[in-house]
Amino acid sequence: MLRGALAAALTPLRDAGEALDEDAIAPYVDFLVAGGVDGLLALGTTGEGFLLPLEQRLRAAQLFVEAANGRLQVAVHCGAQSTWDTVQLAAHAADVGADGVAVMAPPYFTLDETGLFSHFDSAARACAPTPFYVYEFAARSGYPVPVAVLQRLREAAPNFRGLKVSDTPWERFAPYLIEGLDVFVGPEALLPQGLAAGAAGAVSALASTFPEPVAAAVRDPGSVDLAPLRAALERFPFQAAAKVVVARRGVPIGPDVRRPLRLLTDGERRALEQWLESSSPVPVP
Repeated sequence: MLRGALAAALTPLRDAGEALDEDAIAPYVDFLVAGGVDGLLALGTTGEGFLLPLEQRLRAAQLFVEAANGRLQVAVHCGAQSTWDTVQLAAHAADVGADGVAVMAPPYFTLDETGLFSHFDSAARACAPTPFYVYEFAARSGYPVPVAVLQRLREAAPNFRGLKVSDTPWERFAPYLIEGLDVFVGPEALLPQGLAAGAAGAVSALASTFPEPVAAAVRDPGSVDLAPLRAALERFPFQAAAKVVVARRGVPIGPDVRRPLRLLTDGERRALEQWLESSSPVPVP
C-alpha cells in the first residue's frame, strides 16, 4: 500500500518530444531513490501522461517499474480520454507489477455521476487486486469528482484504496479526506494541513526535481518551507523547467517535452540557471 513522499515523476523524452528516452528512465529513478522519496507516480500531470500515445505510456510504465526494482513504490497514472484506453493502461500497470494505479476523471466531457462511476469502476476492476486510487484534479479534468461517486466506488471495488487530491484551496481539498481512504496531498502548500488531518502522504511535482526537501517536509511537516521553491519553478513552463533542473543535477535527461508543451526560451533558461546557482535548496553543479 502506498505511503509517504511520492515524486510526480517526469517522463524523459527525445526527438522533439515524440519518442521516449528509454535510456534516461533508470538514471532518473536512481536520482529519486538517492533523494529519499518513498515512491513515484509515473505518467501523471508532471509526466505528460495525457499527451503520450498509448504504446508509449505502456512502455514507460514497464520501464519505471523495472527501474525501481522494489526500491521505490511505483504508482502509474492510467487516466485517459476513453474508458477502453484507461482499462488497457490499468490492466497493464497491474501486470507489470505497479504498486498502485491512479485514474483522473476524463477531461473535455463532463461526466455525470453514473458515467463517472462506471469509468472508475471499470478501471478498478481491470487492475484488481492492485490498489486503485482516484486522481482528483478539477483544474485539469474540468470538473470535480462528487464524493457520492467515491462512496459508491468503495462499495463496488474492494481495491479502491484512496485518492491523490490536487485541488486548492483547502475548502476544496478537505471534503476528500474521507475516513478509511488514503489521501495523498498534491499541492505542497497544503502539506502540513493535510498531513495533520490524516493524509497518508504526498504526490509532489516539486519532488520530481528536488526530492530531498519534499521528503523532509513529509516526514517532518512544517520543517521545510516549500513555497519559495514552488514559486521559483512556476515562473517557467513547469515540465520544461523541471527537466533542465534535473539535467543540471546530473541526470542524463534531455529538455524535450511533448507538444503543445514548449521548451524554455533562451532567456528563461538563463534565468532558471541563475536561480539554480544562487538559490537552489541543494547543491547544483
